[in-house]
Amino acid sequence: MKSTFAPASLSPAFYRSRRRIAPWLLNGAMLVVCFFVLIPVLATILTSLKQQTDVQRNPPVLFPCDTPDGQFSLNTCRWSVEGYTRIIEPRPNAEALLGFEYAGRMVSVYLPNTLIYAVSGSVLVTALAGMAGYVFSRYRFRARRALMIGILAITGIPLLTNLIALYRIGVFLRQTFPGYEERLYVIVVYVGFFLPFSIWIVKSFFDTIPRELEEASFIDGCTPASSLIRIVAPLAAPGLTSAFLMAFVGIWNEFIAGYLLVGKATLRTAMFGLYDFIGQFVIGYQVLAAGCIMVAAPVVIMFLFFRKTFFRAMVEGALKG
Repeated sequence: MKSTFAPASLSPAFYRSRRRIAPWLLNGAMLVVCFFVLIPVLATILTSLKQQTDVQRNPPVLFPCDTPDGQFSLNTCRWSVEGYTRIIEPRPNAEALLGFEYAGRMVSVYLPNTLIYAVSGSVLVTALAGMAGYVFSRYRFRARRALMIGILAITGIPLLTNLIALYRIGVFLRQTFPGYEERLYVIVVYVGFFLPFSIWIVKSFFDTIPRELEEASFIDGCTPASSLIRIVAPLAAPGLTSAFLMAFVGIWNEFIAGYLLVGKATLRTAMFGLYDFIGQFVIGYQVLAAGCIMVAAPVVIMFLFFRKTFFRAMVEGALKG
């Protein structure tokens, strides 16, 4: 029986209006989600810019812009950089380049150490993952599948599980070798932890590169090594960049290994610096918030510059790997 019901919602005008409205609804929903996600970040930034008296107020206020009679006024805002000043601790120094120096341990010790660990560990992870991923992608040899499965299984083992054994190894090395360098040992630990997953990421990108390009370079006189450097590696740059970023962020945000495996205070990381602030300033939340902003800012800035490459690597690796 033929139905004579023809709702107006199925008309072409309805579909045209829906196509116009759908992006607005989707973008509006994403803005709402981002707003709620960024509330803790905004609260941390505002806390870092408050005076200690405003931080300790009960009930708390989001903006320190109230008058004595409780009215909100932008002219009475009491913003302060007290938290950042207590972290940086600028002191006059005639021998310094700008006439002053930063005496705070977060700036002079913890952040430089973290930068050394993150950059060196990420570079080693990217280089080793690139070579291993290329071998797994281009060559067939015995136990290849078993090695790949073993590497994938290692990625499921958390670093916390191995910390006791790693700590004992560090103690043995410290007692056996007089010139033992804790910083080098921590970098090796980080490389070993982030390398397995990076190999799989880079391998998926090498798999998408046609072998014909390498064969053509061989005809032109390239060796396998020169073909890898000149032809394959530039095409796999998104995957290599993704491996570098993931290792960098993981090492930058890691706390427990740097805390347990490093005995010298001068070699501690920024995460330990934040933990140290909790012990020093029990109620100085503006100092702790300022430290959190200073630690998070380099990673955020780096992702803003490399976000297109990172997301392209994630999408292409998932679709083509």
